[in-house]
Amino acid sequence: MRTNIVLDDKLVEQALKLSGHKTKKEVIHQALLEFVQNRNRRVLRELQGKIQFSDAYDYKALREKN
Repeated sequence: MRTNIVLDDKLVEQALKLSGHKTKKEVIHQALLEFVQNRNRRVLRELQGKIQFSDAYDYKALREKN
């Protein structure tokens, strides 16, 4: 998706240096990816203690099947 946006030049330069990416496109892609991953982790953390598993649930047995 092509989008035109105004970015803070100093912030973009810092991101380029920290990331090691060569282009703004790569930096923006990485930033969006990390943003989504962080939000997904936060949603999972908020579920902690809210899900009740069956006493018969054996996650180790399920891992061995794969």
